[in-house]
Amino acid sequence: MRKSYMRRVIPIILLAVALAFIFRSQLFASYIVNGESMEPTLYDGNLLMVNKVVYNLTDVDRFDVIVFHANEKDDYVKRVIGLPGDSIVYKSDKLYINGDYIGEPFLKSFKKTSSVTPYTDDFTLVGTTGKTQVPEGKLFVMGDNRRNSLDSRKIGFVPIDEVVGKVDIKYWPFSDLQLSFG
Repeated sequence: MRKSYMRRVIPIILLAVALAFIFRSQLFASYIVNGESMEPTLYDGNLLMVNKVVYNLTDVDRFDVIVFHANEKDDYVKRVIGLPGDSIVYKSDKLYINGDYIGEPFLKSFKKTSSVTPYTDDFTLVGTTGKTQVPEGKLFVMGDNRRNSLDSRKIGFVPIDEVVGKVDIKYWPFSDLQLSFG
């Protein structure tokens, strides 16, 4: 009886391990936040689960928190601010996209508690073509810690094909579990 039970269980266990490996390596990736650029949304040492296939099925949305290849050895986590074709202006601590004011509700409580004003310095996006818009195939990203973030204001536009995926879950520390970043 025990031998026949093991013959049924072992293939199920092997299948479960194989599926877990495929699921983990092909669909999701785990990342550790390194630095302060996304504070107070994400802190140094937070563990994230990044959905690697979502952008094969849908487009990147404004305010998605993404992980992308910043260079050959570093991946960054930032928030999408500008999409291809967008004109971006930050004036008096307010974001304007294509001339329209766009609220950033994820920053509201942070701006109230920040002793530094403005929370985000004024700027007007000037692309490589001299036009004030995000080029096709690129994104404009910023960290939520606007005063201490190496983002598109310094590194330039992020090619969409360098995006690893969308941050879906912050799972460590477990007491700060978060399932949404919009």
